[in-house]
This record gives sequence, structure tokens and C-alpha cells, in this order.
Amino acid sequence: MNRRHALLALALTLGTATAARAADANTVYLQTKDGRITIELRPDLAPKHVKQIKTLVSQGFYNGLKFHRVIDGFMAQTGDPKGNGTGGSSLPNIPAEFSQSAQFRRGTVGMARSSDPNSANSQFFICLADAPNLNGQYTIVGNVTDGLDVLDKIKKAAPGAPGGAVQDPDKIVSMTLAEKGK
Repeated sequence: MNRRHALLALALTLGTATAARAADANTVYLQTKDGRITIELRPDLAPKHVKQIKTLVSQGFYNGLKFHRVIDGFMAQTGDPKGNGTGGSSLPNIPAEFSQSAQFRRGTVGMARSSDPNSANSQFFICLADAPNLNGQYTIVGNVTDGLDVLDKIKKAAPGAPGGAVQDPDKIVSMTLAEKGK
């Protein structure tokens, strides 16, 4: 009986370690001046988008970029090297990977795009509140698993600011993959 318990304990330990490695491979740390936001990427929902984000994170692309559009009670958007919502990376745009089951809730991370659903590139947003109007319209790439309090501290646009543009916006200090940052 003791041998059976030992084998069961070993199997559970190995299973937990494997799950932790898989989680680390899809965990991103977004550091702001106010603290860290942990994002769990969802390759099961958007494999092409997640791959591109991980590539850009590995290249240091997001480090220093502004939260250029932040609408209180809606979302915080970043990922534009121009800082005005019109820029992207040198990588190709990605075709939409809309989910019929996942929903935009507080902490959901989605890909920003133009009116063309196949134009997502590097910009993403994090929902500050539930946003059911976005369901099936934008690609979901992840969820905040820790740091919602930090997310809430990101500087918001003034009420009525055109397009939610933020004056003197907060920036991403750094964005790293958990598996690289151990």
C-alpha cells in the first residue's frame, strides 16, 4: 500500500510540474511603474496571435511603449510604437481568431485592430470591466491572472478625450516571458 501511495504522489508531483512548465511558457509579466500585471496567454483560443505576442515580447518590442488609449470603465490599450494608435511591428498582420465561447470580461486581453478584422499586429488591450459588446468581434489572447489592482492604477484619459487618448500616459516598463525570467 505504501508503494502505491508513493507512486501516486510521484505521479501527482510530475503532473503538477508539467502543468507549471506549460503555464510558464504562456505567462507574461507586464511591469508598470505601479507594479506587475501577470497575463496568462491562451494559445488554445488564438495560437497565431499568441505566437506573435511571444515573439514581440522576446524581442523587447513592448518595453517602454505607452498606454496610449485608456477609457475608464472600458479598457487600457498599448502596443503601438508610434504611441497614437496607428503603429505596429514589422511582423505581418494576423488573421482574426475569434472565439465563440470565450467572453470579454474584466482582465481579458484582446488584440486591437483597425476596421479590418484581419489587421491585428502588435497592439492589445486589457478590459477594465466586462465588455460583452466585443465578444466575437475581437481576438482574445489571454487573461490577467494577477495584478488587476495595478491595472486599475494605469492613467486614464480625461473624460471626453478624443478616442480615449491619454495625456502624458503611463508606459510599459518591461514585458517578459515567465519562462525566460526565472
